[in-house]
Amino acid sequence: MSQQDNLAVQQKFGNAVNTGELEQLRDLIAADVVDHDPAPDQGAGPEGYIRMFAELRASFPDLAVSVDQLVMDEDKIAIAYTISGTQKGDFWGVAPTGRKIRARGVQIARFRDGKMVERWGSSDQLGILQQIGARATSA
Repeated sequence: MSQQDNLAVQQKFGNAVNTGELEQLRDLIAADVVDHDPAPDQGAGPEGYIRMFAELRASFPDLAVSVDQLVMDEDKIAIAYTISGTQKGDFWGVAPTGRKIRARGVQIARFRDGKMVERWGSSDQLGILQQIGARATSA
């Protein structure tokens, strides 16, 4: 696959997340995808991504992901992104607050045969929790 083919897959992935049409992810993510940095309780394969993004969209129904920078080589695409949304549902044990969040993240995805086969990434999860008013507790 060409760089442009991989870019098209990445763009479809982002569109599925932004529109909530998460079933499309089945066609974009390999069944044996390796995620080096999965979200808590994400699960394996496309189903894990669908469940994770469904839960995120339930917490932040107006979730939007925008790409700030993109760099690609023959089989990988790296993006720096910003997510935003309004907390209308529970998020990691925090009841809905109605607060708006904005957080940065980075992802590197490797593609083969028109699907994402490997992913590395990091989002500012602590920043999100702070923005919705979560308080740290001592153990």
